[in-house]
Amino acid sequence: MPLPADLFVILTLKSTVNLRLQHAALVDLLRQAYSAEKAASFAYQGHVASLSSPKEKADIKQVEMDEWEHRREVLKIMNEYGIPISRKYELKYYVIGKIIAASCFIIGRFMPIYFAGRLESGNVCEYFRMKQYFNSLGITKHDRLLYEMGMKEKEHEIYFLQMVQNDPLLPRFEKWFAWGAGSSYNNIDLDKKYPVEESDHYCPKK
Repeated sequence: MPLPADLFVILTLKSTVNLRLQHAALVDLLRQAYSAEKAASFAYQGHVASLSSPKEKADIKQVEMDEWEHRREVLKIMNEYGIPISRKYELKYYVIGKIIAASCFIIGRFMPIYFAGRLESGNVCEYFRMKQYFNSLGITKHDRLLYEMGMKEKEHEIYFLQMVQNDPLLPRFEKWFAWGAGSSYNNIDLDKKYPVEESDHYCPKK
């Protein structure tokens, strides 16, 4: 007995989606990014509370809002492909975020800002890597969103770097942790941006 036309289309589309997302690295990256954005947001809440400058508080509050927005967008993509949220990652990054938030009150001004910049530097390539993975499956519909989220993370990185660029601790920490005025975990220059269509120049595949 032939299937009704509507049911046939639904089953065909579902099968196609499942087939096209048989990409373990992409699925894991999406799940990690979704949960890690919550950790970052919690960390920024603590960071804001520990600061005294109204301008810095407002700026970092906006960074926190950007991270929540990224989390919502990643979830939309996950839902589109039936990717479940990882309870393991949710718990792990919840704890990490709360610990970082609390530490902002006891480790001074420099280190929370420095490590926020270092974290954002690495987050940039997460979104460009997602784009590359999707493209390898023939999926381009998320290109602009992932590009824009990657660029936003780069803006965050530059913001935090500017906050500590004159701190005498920066050269020492850059030597120890490989991020700072002369080091980054991505190859993006905001003053010379490639367009979306040419953004495979960023975060080249290893």
